[in-house]
Amino acid sequence: MDPLQIAKMVEEKFAGQVLDTTTYAGQVSIMVKKDLIRDICLYLKDDPSLKMDHLADLTAVDYSTYPGDTGLRFEVVYNLISIEYRHRIRLKVRVPEEDPRVDTVSSIWQTANWHERETFDLMGIKFDGHPDLRRILLPEDWEGHPLRKEYPLKGY
Repeated sequence: MDPLQIAKMVEEKFAGQVLDTTTYAGQVSIMVKKDLIRDICLYLKDDPSLKMDHLADLTAVDYSTYPGDTGLRFEVVYNLISIEYRHRIRLKVRVPEEDPRVDTVSSIWQTANWHERETFDLMGIKFDGHPDLRRILLPEDWEGHPLRKEYPLKGY
């Protein structure tokens, strides 16, 4: 199935909840409202014609220094793959600086457990409902989140 067809299915199933669909280098990205991320992920995984059974990666981007401030500083990015059908899609949600949080998808894909912990550790984004949201790379007493744009670039 063509990735644009997948995007169209998501747009039809979640009418009015898809904020944007873009294509870059053959990769389709769907920007969705953050409060529906779990529902959309469950649909992509459970629909028999899609079977997005693998979360290849979950990461975040800090847009604080980009032009065109939307008030939603961070973007959480989910790269999904169907192993059986060999298609992929990218989901994105934007979260505000004041309360950078989104629902966990760790109960949908086990790989999300450590991906979400890493994103929390390095970017400070909280994943509501995560079973063990604590630092995974840095010591527990580390201050700050080193992939944020305001993090100091000096050595220790």
